[in-house]
Amino acid sequence: MKKFLAHLCWLLVALLGAWAYLTLAFRRGEEINSIYILLAALCSYAIGYRFYSKWIAARVLTLNDRRATPCEVHDDGKDFVKTNKWIVFGHHFAAISGPGPLVGPVLAAQFGYLPGTLWILIGVVLGGAVQDFVILFCSLRRDGESLGRMVRDELNNAAGGVALMAILSILVILLAVLALVVVNALAESPWGIFTVGATIPIALFMGGYLRCWRVGKVFEASMIGVVLLLLAVWGGQAVYAHPVWAERLTFKNEPLAWVIVLYGFAASVLPIWLLLAPRDYLSTFMKLGTIFLLAIGIFAVLPALHMPAVTPFAAGGHGPVFAGKLFPFCFITIACGSISGFHSLIASGTTPKILSRESYARPIAYGAMCLESLVAILALIAACTLPPATYFSINMKGLPADTVAKVSALGYHTSVEQMNNLAALLGEKNLFGRVGGAPTLAVGMAQVFSSIFNGAGLALWYHFAIMFEALFILTTLDAGTRVGRYLMQDILGFFWKPLGQTQKIGPSWLASALMVGAWGCFLIQGVRDPLGGINSLWPLFGIANQLLASIALCLATTVVLKMQLSPPPNVAGQRPGRPAFALITFFPLLWLLTVTMTAGVEKIFSVDPLIGFLSGAAKAMGTNRALAFNYRLDAVVTGAFLLMVGLIFLFSLREWILLLARRKAPGLRETPPVWLPEYAVVEGRPLHWLQWLTLGLLMIRELSGETAMDRARQQPERACACDGHLVVHNPDAGQSERARERRIYLQVAEKRFKGINRCC
Repeated sequence: MKKFLAHLCWLLVALLGAWAYLTLAFRRGEEINSIYILLAALCSYAIGYRFYSKWIAARVLTLNDRRATPCEVHDDGKDFVKTNKWIVFGHHFAAISGPGPLVGPVLAAQFGYLPGTLWILIGVVLGGAVQDFVILFCSLRRDGESLGRMVRDELNNAAGGVALMAILSILVILLAVLALVVVNALAESPWGIFTVGATIPIALFMGGYLRCWRVGKVFEASMIGVVLLLLAVWGGQAVYAHPVWAERLTFKNEPLAWVIVLYGFAASVLPIWLLLAPRDYLSTFMKLGTIFLLAIGIFAVLPALHMPAVTPFAAGGHGPVFAGKLFPFCFITIACGSISGFHSLIASGTTPKILSRESYARPIAYGAMCLESLVAILALIAACTLPPATYFSINMKGLPADTVAKVSALGYHTSVEQMNNLAALLGEKNLFGRVGGAPTLAVGMAQVFSSIFNGAGLALWYHFAIMFEALFILTTLDAGTRVGRYLMQDILGFFWKPLGQTQKIGPSWLASALMVGAWGCFLIQGVRDPLGGINSLWPLFGIANQLLASIALCLATTVVLKMQLSPPPNVAGQRPGRPAFALITFFPLLWLLTVTMTAGVEKIFSVDPLIGFLSGAAKAMGTNRALAFNYRLDAVVTGAFLLMVGLIFLFSLREWILLLARRKAPGLRETPPVWLPEYAVVEGRPLHWLQWLTLGLLMIRELSGETAMDRARQQPERACACDGHLVVHNPDAGQSERARERRIYLQVAEKRFKGINRCC
């Protein structure tokens, strides 16, 4: 009877999801409620997780809890630490949930709500979550190795080198695009400039608070910082209303871009404890809290979708937000939330080093990716609930009167007065030409939040959303710049060893200048672009990110194929291998290669100057030589991305052919297994509500870094041999308790930014 009820329940879930999909696909000519998108999403995630991910775990990857994970084998209380699976889930979700799932779906809304919804849901269930799951599994069986090292081990050294170059290249484009989003969100917005600018002294105050006053009390300092941030949002209203201060804090796009470039350099070379760590703590709590608040708001309000299901720009290719047809540009515009290559760096970063059982990889990798996809769906809903005229007026560059005329010509009627009235309600001087996705999302979020309170506080909610997005992105910007600096110093140190010393001022400043100069060039190019920069830079970011996903899927396909060819047939208790199982990653790989290659070739060679870089350069040659140079640079970068995709795929294809032809032994580079006793893998009883509350508090400590402080305090003294005598090294000998706490805090903060441990 219980089994029958379970089957009946899943049948109802499938029917409910099918009804929601059919309603979205076939209802035309009228506005529909966002509940249909939410139902389709939740049913897709439930079925995908329950059936598809379970089949992959049991039949393809054959997860085995008796096999010890890296933290069981190498438990050192520092890098490899056994951690509760739900705390790891929170850690992993906080790391992968970057700005991408917020911005990409908003930009892709120009095609209508249906294409973005289908790509997000189908892409994550069959592609993105599978990629994260398989890469985390691969790293678990290889002592928590990074993506680049696994590519090198399973393919060859050349492929590993290409993977490292791809990571650095993607970082450069990513940081440039995110900086451009911040510039377009804050330009000519004194309220926004004040609020976001206030985050810097707040972070500096927190840095001093954590280092000198209440050493290591991260959660305490973060709560003070959150309160100060909310006061900064409220205080911005007074600045906006003050004529003198409003004028002084009104910046045009290019001066603001130079300020952000200087900020990125400063954040990269300043001590980590002073700015980077406090901003990161603030961002973590604000990010998770605001996403949770947005989810509650949309579920409570259930706003109607004003954007049509499919707009004419899907087929025409001349959309006001960015040029290009639905295929392939929708599929590279939405990366995070559907399938993102950057997640493979997280799945092979800190997560495999703290996961205590192989079976937990399923809820943590597949499940967390589904949750991030829900964030992308919420962002898409927030954008599509805006009237199309408002959406396009915000996202089109040009003078207000010209923009209104263009929007009206598209069939969406508005006026300068209507947009100015909306800007006044939001506490802004102007909403025209605020491209980049962030202002659009902020307007949508403000309307959702204010609807809960009967329309009150629209301006405060808008600037709260702007502060949330800008804080979120700037934290990624400064952390990403420092990570890029470390990668740059690794490369420079290969040519001359002293340049790889990260603690020396000279090499650090040089690498920081190179990294900031790289993404700063693309940022200034985007600011000076008459189309707003997003038209060229966001597709470039999408191509780069999908390149990394292609590399990860090449590795995943290789590993799954080797696993299926390795087990001998007819062994008792072991089924014969099925190489066809490698199709679970090969089909998403083929789709991504098709999309990425097509988009890359179009961006380089299209005769339409709004799409093709070379044709755009030819058109700009007579009027703006700098812009023409930038377009040519974009063409070269895109070509390099395509070359890297092609090389990795050819390396992988050769490997697959040799394996299938039995001309090469399917040798896996897995760490030799260590088997746990049967009693060690017995699951405990279901958790009581009080235990869930305790887990929540422990997760807060984990995300804040206070748990890492506790682990560092428990580190034993190190013993070393010196001239034949055993010497005990104790760095805290002769130091006060306060000095010891300060040393531990600095050590933990430094380690937090030594690698790519968050999705940029």
